[in-house]
Amino acid sequence: MKEISDILKSYSEAQEAGKKCALATVVKVEGSSYRQPGARMLVTEDGILTGAISGGCLEGDALRKALLSIYQKQNKLITYNTSNEDSAEIGLQLGCNGIVHILFEFIDEEISNNPIELLRQLEAERKEAVVVTVFSLKRGAKQIGTALFFRKDNPVLHHDIDVLNLISDVKEVLENKKTIVKKLIEENDDEALIEYVKPPISLIIAGAGNDVQPLVKMATILGWKITIQEGRTTHVTKKRFPKADVLRHIKAEQFLENIVVDDRTFFVLMTHNYKYDLAVLKSLFETNCQYIGILGPKSKFNRMLDDLHKEGIVPSEEQLQRVHSPIGLDIGSETAEEIALSIVAEIKAFATERIGTSLRYKKGKIHDEIEYGEEISK
Repeated sequence: MKEISDILKSYSEAQEAGKKCALATVVKVEGSSYRQPGARMLVTEDGILTGAISGGCLEGDALRKALLSIYQKQNKLITYNTSNEDSAEIGLQLGCNGIVHILFEFIDEEISNNPIELLRQLEAERKEAVVVTVFSLKRGAKQIGTALFFRKDNPVLHHDIDVLNLISDVKEVLENKKTIVKKLIEENDDEALIEYVKPPISLIIAGAGNDVQPLVKMATILGWKITIQEGRTTHVTKKRFPKADVLRHIKAEQFLENIVVDDRTFFVLMTHNYKYDLAVLKSLFETNCQYIGILGPKSKFNRMLDDLHKEGIVPSEEQLQRVHSPIGLDIGSETAEEIALSIVAEIKAFATERIGTSLRYKKGKIHDEIEYGEEISK
């Protein structure tokens, strides 16, 4: 989602400057690739790139293809075979051992639901969604492009495209929370990238001390939405946290007011005020939040449980499983910056259902497999 947000911002700036643009999207990968289907890059007519479709090895040639798409005002599908280091196709030794299919779409501002406008729907609400991009690997075929945005039962279509027969498969992707690529109908060679898009992580931090600053900086780079709340007016300031989305001076008992809790909401307690953290933890046990991280040693959390027990509050095993105390991955952190890195890494691992071990011990591919299904149901 961070990449899409950056692209939307860059496109708005390009519009204001009167620049034409093209959107490059990885729509299909065979074998290994640095980026997976759904990776995007915006290219302006003066060569400014936002986003990425590879680790940097394809961007040079992709720029030329994108400019061609802009000048011809046409969508184009380009295939890069990175498995052959001797290939003279683009004159580079890529070594990714895969075939990458990239769709370049000219952004026509006169079309109300052009690809960028469809992607803008993602920022309208903080909810999961599906984006469908239709393409063909057949040489010379018409490239339909980004054709459908879907959230719940609210499809938004490209103005002249009929893809309603995709809806049942789109709903399945939304339910399974997993991107797939499928062929459309037997009579032609069109395929559809049916992409599941999660809302950004919402990071709610109790605390505004100096050790929160590097955490906010790192989370900002990842595009997380950041809310900082605590009781000291001197600390909860825009000057100290210019990148935070929300800053609130608030009592612990009111901590959850105006906070939306969903499965992408993560709480971190690091006020260094024991009573404040305890009160917040007490209120969080009454929600369905999936992650509560507590800064400090295990003895602090045990003391918190003892104090809750004295109030007659006995958290269930399921509630206790949500608590990460001490917070963070065990990477030997000591400084505030290292601790922030540890916290961010653990939250990222939890959000993607990983355990945060070294990739050297991982069997199989680094990235999750994209399902390449059969013909789209009608």
